[in-house]
Amino acid sequence: MADVRAVKVLVIGSGPAGYTAAIYAARAALEPVLIEGLQPGGQLTITTDVENWPGDVSVQGPNLMIRMAEQARHVGAEVISDMVASVDLSRRPFAVECESGVRFLADALIICTGASARWLGLDNETRLRGFGVSACATCDGFFFRGKTVAVVGGGNTAVEEALFLTNFASRVHLVHRRGELRADKTNQARLAANPKIEMHWYAEVADVIGDGGVDAVRLRDTRDGSLRDLAVDGLFVAIGHVPATGLFQGQLAMDDEGYIVKAPDSTATSVKGVFAAGDVTDKVFRQAVTAAGMGCMAALEAERFLAHGGG
Repeated sequence: MADVRAVKVLVIGSGPAGYTAAIYAARAALEPVLIEGLQPGGQLTITTDVENWPGDVSVQGPNLMIRMAEQARHVGAEVISDMVASVDLSRRPFAVECESGVRFLADALIICTGASARWLGLDNETRLRGFGVSACATCDGFFFRGKTVAVVGGGNTAVEEALFLTNFASRVHLVHRRGELRADKTNQARLAANPKIEMHWYAEVADVIGDGGVDAVRLRDTRDGSLRDLAVDGLFVAIGHVPATGLFQGQLAMDDEGYIVKAPDSTATSVKGVFAAGDVTDKVFRQAVTAAGMGCMAALEAERFLAHGGG
């Protein structure tokens, strides 16, 4: 028979949002259980230097996540290494089945499953992640001060990343596989007015060249298949993110990209007692500090929800 456990607050997912939610819930004496998931610590575990986390001039992403997990345990949260197999939000307590066979019945649920960047799928792209290849200009743009970078993508995210990178890089190459951008007209106008940005139309990244870092990107012409190398010091992939919301499809309100919809100025979802924090609901900022802030909000809102009888 499967092990069944009743808990007041269950946190699904780790990373800044999940660990912060667990810390605040534990300090509120709610005895939270956090299920870490496939990638304990989330996207920061594949990030090297983090220089925008308050209080640390520079910290390694994996180390920051280890410290958060340790703090969560220290204040009383139970952190479990397991994967969630299914979730039933149709009634309270919410039923959560884990791959280990453990079944949780939770009075309140905090979803912090995050989102992952869409990548190009190139072997060298994977090998050089954190060594010149990135999916976050806000996180890593500072490291390319005075250097030349390429951004691949054609939507608002790609244009905004390219514009942001002009604050640091001496030259920004925007690579797009079509002859026109999907970005809105305002962003396109800003792009056209920036002398640091050079467009590469009808081009896709066929390979990333470099050993210990990025030396160039190999571009393929989408019309005739011809190849050419473009010398750059870094590559930023901006072709979108995928929120980890498959477990909740059909049970929670989501937008057309699959992000969980929450109430304004709140982490409350369309189901009472279910809260969402971090990148799983945020496609605008996607920062560790904003995810942690939402994790705090979710725990405080869960505490108030339970204090009022869960109604």
